[in-house]
Amino acid sequence: MKFMTASITRRSLLATVAGAVVARRSMSAQSRQNPPASAPTVISNPPRDFGPDAAPTTYFNDPDVLTIDRAFDALVQPNAAIRRLWTGALWAEGPAWNSQGRYLLWSDIPGNRQLRWLEDDGRVSVFRQPSNNSNGNTFDRQGRQLSCEHATRRVVRYEHDGSVTVIADAFQGKRLNSPNDIAVHPDGGIWFTDPPYGAQVYEGGATRTVNRELPTNVYRVGPDGRIDMVIPEAQVPDPNGVTFSPDFRRLYVASTGKGPGDTGPGGKGEVYVYDVGTDNKLSNGRLFTNCIVDEIKCGPDGLRCDVDGNVWVSSNAGRALGYSGVTVWNPAGTLLGHIRLPEVCANLTFGGPRRNRLFMAASQSIYALYVATQGAAPG
Repeated sequence: MKFMTASITRRSLLATVAGAVVARRSMSAQSRQNPPASAPTVISNPPRDFGPDAAPTTYFNDPDVLTIDRAFDALVQPNAAIRRLWTGALWAEGPAWNSQGRYLLWSDIPGNRQLRWLEDDGRVSVFRQPSNNSNGNTFDRQGRQLSCEHATRRVVRYEHDGSVTVIADAFQGKRLNSPNDIAVHPDGGIWFTDPPYGAQVYEGGATRTVNRELPTNVYRVGPDGRIDMVIPEAQVPDPNGVTFSPDFRRLYVASTGKGPGDTGPGGKGEVYVYDVGTDNKLSNGRLFTNCIVDEIKCGPDGLRCDVDGNVWVSSNAGRALGYSGVTVWNPAGTLLGHIRLPEVCANLTFGGPRRNRLFMAASQSIYALYVATQGAAPG
C-alpha cells in the first residue's frame, strides 16, 4: 500500500508540472495576441470607438454611463450609446438646440466660427464666420439666437431679419470682461456670466494679459434694457456656466479656476445655487457641490437642468483619465451618476424633438446620448 501511494503521488506531481507548463505556454501565447497597452486608455479597456459608424458596444446600459446612486437609473435610457457626432474644432463650446430648425448650434472659440449639425442627415456646416470668438449660445422664447462674444466683449441677439442687437457690452461705463454663458428667464430677462477667460489671445483677446475694467460678476438684463449686477465676484469668483431650475426659483452658477494671465481671485471649481425672488433678487447663496468625485476634482463649466430639477454639469478633470465628461446631481446636491468621455467636456444642452437627447461639447468634438428624461428649458 505504501508503494502504491508513492506511485500515485509521483503521477500527480508529474501531471501538475505538465499542467503548469501548458498554462505558461497558453498565457505566453495569449500575451502575444493581446499585448499590454503602451499607455493607459482614457476610458474603456479595450479602447472603444465613439464614432457614428462604430460597432455596437451597448447591450443594455452604455458602459461609460455610470450609476453612483440608484436614482440615476431612472434617468438612463437603456440601449442608448454615447456617439461622437463630429470632430474638428479647436475648442467646442456653447451648444444650443434650435427646436424650429431642428439643429444643434455651437461655437468653436479659437476657430472664430459657429457650426451647425442638422438632425435630419447629420450634416455639419459653418453657420457663422467670423463669430467674434463667441462662447455661450442659447435661443430665447421667440427663437432668436443669443451669443456671448469674447472678441467684442459683449452679449448680442440675432434678430429674425439677420440684424444684430447688442444686449450688453458695458456696466456703469466700464467694458465687460468676456461674457461666457447665458440663460433666459420667462419674463424676458437675460442672465449672463462675465469671467476673464476670453482675454486670452487664443480665444479672441487682444493681448496676453487680462485687462480688467470690472470684477467678474453675474448680470441680468431686463426687458427694458437695464443691466443689473446680481452676483458679485466676492461671492462667486470667475462665474462660468449658468442655468435656472425648471420652476425658475433657483439659479445655478459654476465658479471655475483662474485662467492664464489673470490676477483675480479665481474660483475653486465649484457650483453655487441661489434662490430667485419674484423681484429677480437673489438670496440664500450657498455651495451646491464642490464637484469632487472619488477624490478627483471634476471642474465644472456648463450647466443644464432636467425637468425634475437634476443638475447636469460638464466635467473637466484635467489629466485624471476617465473623469472628464458629465456629472449629474439631484436638487439636494447628491451625486447620482457620471458620463465618461474621452475628452474634456466644456458645455452641454438638451435637444431633439422631445428634448431627451444630451449634446456635449467636448474639446474638439460633439457627443450625443439619449437619456430617459428631458431638458427643462429652451436652448
